[in-house]
Amino acid sequence: MTPTGPCNAPDVVDVVALGESMVTFLPSRPGRLADVPSFDRGIGGAESNVACVLAAAGHSVRWASRVGDDPFGDHLVEAIGGYGVDVAHVRRDPDRPTGIYFRTAGDRATDAHEVAYYRAGSAASAMSVTDPDPAAVRAGRVLHLSGITPALSASCLDLMRELTARRPGRPLVSFDVNHRPGLWGDTDAPKVLRDLARGADLVFVGQDEAWGLRSAEAVRAALPEPDVLVVKQGAAGATVFEKRDVTFVPAPRVDVVAEVGAGDAFAAGFLSATLRALPVRDRLRHGHLMAAAALTVPGDHATPPSREHADRLAALDDAAWGRLRLGPGWTEEAQRADEEVRTP
Repeated sequence: MTPTGPCNAPDVVDVVALGESMVTFLPSRPGRLADVPSFDRGIGGAESNVACVLAAAGHSVRWASRVGDDPFGDHLVEAIGGYGVDVAHVRRDPDRPTGIYFRTAGDRATDAHEVAYYRAGSAASAMSVTDPDPAAVRAGRVLHLSGITPALSASCLDLMRELTARRPGRPLVSFDVNHRPGLWGDTDAPKVLRDLARGADLVFVGQDEAWGLRSAEAVRAALPEPDVLVVKQGAAGATVFEKRDVTFVPAPRVDVVAEVGAGDAFAAGFLSATLRALPVRDRLRHGHLMAAAALTVPGDHATPPSREHADRLAALDDAAWGRLRLGPGWTEEAQRADEEVRTP
């Protein structure tokens, strides 16, 4: 599947990513939030993470959202724009704040991990079917969404239902389920997320968030509608269902620093390869490589491998791919090696 989208639009971009981004406060050392003495400021948000990785990989990308007309909103727009992302369609809200959150340094999978969100009533929660600008949102070859946005408010859910409705001429709709139970309260999140996923063309879902389903095949049976379904299976790898074809690609071995942002990076790598019409095996490998870059740094954002380096690794034979092991600094080391080769 290769995206087409409204390619005659005057301001068409490769990808539009719509969703909330927040200022993230990362602890200066491990420990409980109550004990950490100081924090470093960063940016976090599933859709803007994807946008930043894609822009760093050389694609034209727009981030559509709302932020407060406040210093934290300034920081988000400047930081995300600094990656080369088009932020011209981010609305500034004078009445609602930019969301922020604090988290501990530990792995999200452990009981010791803590996250404190301050996003209720945020500017992004006021997104609706008319804001951000609908024409700017749809002016991409791909529209990337996630299951976080519909949990923010009733108007955000209405927006997501509008964007995932199957209509002629829409861009390829990419949807990352991203089920965050803590955001949903008493709402039947699994039903809402399944309904939204059924309207998308390309769906990403983690095996651990797939509503208790125990196999990739069971997830496909529950979501037969998307043209492409990507089931992420953690360190084991990922499976793609496309028409009648099923493709599994194992993940490379990774020396993990922090399991933060890897899912977003995987989606960005897969989307990048999709935009380039690469074979499905290579789409999965590019997803794994971008995820490995995120897994080997402490924050949400990592230096991605260059396109040339990622292409070389994605082209390895199965035996060489199986021997691949990636650790902290692997993308920077490859960049330095490439620069030395290019230097006369």
